[in-house]
Amino acid sequence: MADTRRRVKLYALNEDRQWDDRGTGHVSSSYVERLKGMSLLVRAESDGSLLLESKIQPDTAYQKQQETLIVWSEADNVDLALSFQEKAGCDEIWEKICQVQGKDPSCDITQDIVEESEEEKFEDMPDAAPPIELPPCELSKLDEISEVFNSVLPSPIRREKLANAIEYEGYIKKIVELFHMCEDLENFEGLHQLYEIYKSIFLLNKNALFEVMFSDEFIFDTVGILEYDPSKPEKASHRDYLRNSASFKEVIPISNEELRQKIHQTYRVQYIQDVVLPTPSVFEENMLSTLSSFIFFNKIEIVSMIQDDEKFLTELFAQLTDEATDDNRRRELVNFLKEFCTFSQTLQPQAKESFFKTLSNLGILPALEVILSMDDPEVRQACTDIIMYIVEYSPSMVREFIMQEANQQDDDILLVNLIIEQMICDPDPELGNALQLSGVLRILIDPENMMATANAWASVPFPQKTEKTEFLSFFYKNCMHVLTAPLLANTTEDKPSKDDYVTAQLLSLILELLAFCVEHHTYHIRNYIFNKDLLRRILVLMKSSHGHLALSALRFVRKIISLKEEFYNRYIIKGNLLKPIVDAFLTNGQRYNLLNSATLELFEFIRVEDIKSLVAYVVETFYEQLKDVDYVNTFKGLKLRYEQHMDRQNVKSSLDSVPSILRNHRYRRDARSLDEEEEIWFEQDEEEMEDGEAVVPVTDMLKNKMDEELDHISKIIDGKRARESENKPPSPLKNPTRSPSPPPPSRKFNSSPPAASTSPPASPEVKTNNGGITGLVDYPDEDSDEDEDDDRNSSIPAKRPRLAT
Repeated sequence: MADTRRRVKLYALNEDRQWDDRGTGHVSSSYVERLKGMSLLVRAESDGSLLLESKIQPDTAYQKQQETLIVWSEADNVDLALSFQEKAGCDEIWEKICQVQGKDPSCDITQDIVEESEEEKFEDMPDAAPPIELPPCELSKLDEISEVFNSVLPSPIRREKLANAIEYEGYIKKIVELFHMCEDLENFEGLHQLYEIYKSIFLLNKNALFEVMFSDEFIFDTVGILEYDPSKPEKASHRDYLRNSASFKEVIPISNEELRQKIHQTYRVQYIQDVVLPTPSVFEENMLSTLSSFIFFNKIEIVSMIQDDEKFLTELFAQLTDEATDDNRRRELVNFLKEFCTFSQTLQPQAKESFFKTLSNLGILPALEVILSMDDPEVRQACTDIIMYIVEYSPSMVREFIMQEANQQDDDILLVNLIIEQMICDPDPELGNALQLSGVLRILIDPENMMATANAWASVPFPQKTEKTEFLSFFYKNCMHVLTAPLLANTTEDKPSKDDYVTAQLLSLILELLAFCVEHHTYHIRNYIFNKDLLRRILVLMKSSHGHLALSALRFVRKIISLKEEFYNRYIIKGNLLKPIVDAFLTNGQRYNLLNSATLELFEFIRVEDIKSLVAYVVETFYEQLKDVDYVNTFKGLKLRYEQHMDRQNVKSSLDSVPSILRNHRYRRDARSLDEEEEIWFEQDEEEMEDGEAVVPVTDMLKNKMDEELDHISKIIDGKRARESENKPPSPLKNPTRSPSPPPPSRKFNSSPPAASTSPPASPEVKTNNGGITGLVDYPDEDSDEDEDDDRNSSIPAKRPRLAT
C-alpha cells in the first residue's frame, strides 16, 4: 500500500514549455548529509536508480495542483513536477515540504514568487506584501473591481495575493452570480467589464482558480462570460455550440464516472484555450502556462485510465473487426480510436511505448486492415491518421506484423499492399490522403530505422538475417509490382497513355518513392530497374504535357547518375537512355524554365564529376545537336573532357608500343612516379587543356628523351665492361660444357625489377668427375657461335650485365 501511495512520475519542463517524462518511481523525504538538509528523493521503480535528489530549500516556492501534483523550480530555471498516483501520497509529501518551510499544509503554495526586480524593490519589506482587499462584488463596483484586477498583473507578489483572496472569499461564485444578473438585464456594459475581469483571472495563472472555473458547476458560466468580448461587434455563441453541436458520444459505455467527467472537462478547457480566449500576446502566453499544464495532465490521466480498462478496449476492438457492425457504428469507433491515439502524442517515450504495445496486443493492425478497405472516405482518413501515429513511433512493429501475415495470407490483402492501393486509388484530385500514405511507405522502407541485429520473427524463415535484408527482399518480391503498376501501365507506348492532372500527380508521387529507393536500397532497386527496364519506361514521361511530371522523371535520372555506379552508366549507354532528355531539352528551346535548368545541371554534374563513360557517350552521341548551346560552357566543357580522355588514351597506346626496355624500372629514378620533367609536362598539359588551348602530343617528346637516356646508359656499360676486362686475369678454369653467356644484342631488356642478390640468375652448377664445372641446363646449339667469347666472359665477375651493346 505504501508503494502505491508514494508512486510518482517525475516531469521536467523543456525549452518548448512542454513537460518531459523523466521516469516513474517512488518518492521519499529524508535527511541527506551531502546536501545538509531534508530532501526529496525519487528512485526508479525499474532498477532503483536515483531519478531525483532535491533539497527542500526554505525559500523555494512549491505549488500543489489538482490534488496530485507538486510543482516547483530548481536553480537555473529548471521546472520540475511530481505527479502522484494517489492523493494521499501527495498530501503526505506536501506536509513534509510545509514542515521544512514552516508553512500551513492547507495552502497551495509555500512561497511568494518574486522576480529579481521585485526582490530589489521589496528587499527591505517583510516576507509578503499586505493582503489585497477585494471590493464588494456588486454591479456598481465593477469599475473598481476591474481596476484592482488590472493593477496587480505586473507584480508577481500582488498576483499571488489577489489569487489567494479570490480563492479564500469564493469570489468566482460571486462574479458568476453578477454575470447572470447582467445577462438578465441585458447590461452589455457590465458584461464587457466582467469579460475583462475574468480575463485577468486567467492571467493570474493559478491552478486552484482553474479548478473552480472549469468545474461542472461553473464551466458554462466561464464560457458565457468570455462570449462578451468588447472588441467583437457581436456576442459569440460558444455555449450553444458546446451544448448542442459538440454532443458527447459514448461509442463504448464508460463505466468509470471519473473518466467521463475528465473527458468532458478536457474537451471544454481545450475549446476555451483554442477558440474562446483571444490570441495571447507574448507576455500573456507566458502567464497561461498553467492552463496548458492543466490540459496536458488531464490528457495523460485520460489515456492512462482508458489503457487500464481492459474490458473497454477489448470491446472496442471486437466491434471494430466484427463484420456485423454497421458502417455508422464503425465510423464512430474509428473516430474515437483516432482521438485516443491523438491524446497519446502527449505521452513521454516510456509511456508511449507501453501505450502502443497495449494496442498491438489487442490487435490494432488487423483491425486497421479491415477499416482501410471501407468505402467511407472519413473512415479511411481516420484510419490513415492512426497508421501514421503507429508507424512514426514504431515502424519495426508494423514490419514485423507484415512479415508474419505474409506467411498466412495472399499478397493482395497484405497491409502494405492495402496502403499502396489506397494511395493509388485516392479520389481526392490533390491526393491529400495519398501523400500521407506515401509518407507511411517511406518510413516503412527506410533502412535507417531498421534494426541491424538479427530479427526474432519465429515464423519467418532465416531468422539470422537482419531486418533490412528480410523486409526489403520481401517488399521487392511481394509489393514493388503493386507500387509500379500505374507507371508501367501508362508507359507502354512512346508517350504517356493517360496524361490528365490526377494521373500526373500520382505518377510524380510514385517517382518520388522510387527515387528514395534508388538512394537507399542499392542492389534491390538496381536489379528491379534492370529486370523491368524501368528507366526506359520512366523516361517516356518526359513527353508529358505536365511539366512537374517531366521534372520528376528527370529528377529520377539525376538521382541514378549521382550514384556514379558503372552498372547504371553502362545501362544508360547501352539503351541510349539520355536521348529522351536531350530531345525534351531541344524541344524546350530557348525557354528559361525549370526543365532547362535541371537538364543543364544534369550534364554539368557529369562534367564536374568527370564520369568518363558518360562524358564519352554524351559527346559522341549528342555533341552535334548540343554544340550550339553556347549560353553556358557545359557542353564545351564536356567536349574538352572528352578530348583529354582521348589524348591520355593515345599517350598510353604510344607507351605500350615502345619496346619493354624503355619501361625497365631499374633505370627509373622512382619506380612509382614519373620523372620530374615528365610530371611538369603533364601538369602543363592539364592546365593548357583546361584553358582550351591547343597542345603538342607527348609521344615524340618522350621518344627523343628516352633515346638520349638509353644512349647514355649504353656508353656507361661499355666503359665498365672495358675496365673490367683490363683489370681481371683470365679464368683458370675452362668450362667443358657450354656455360651461360650474356644475352645477344637483339635480346630485349627484362622489364621486371632486378633481384636483390648480386649473383647472376644463372642455372645451378655441379662438379664433374674430371674436376670441371657444368651447368644443369644445356643450352641450344645456336649459342655455339658465342663460344669464342668464353675466355673473355669467364674473366667477368659473377654479376652478369643485363645490357648488350
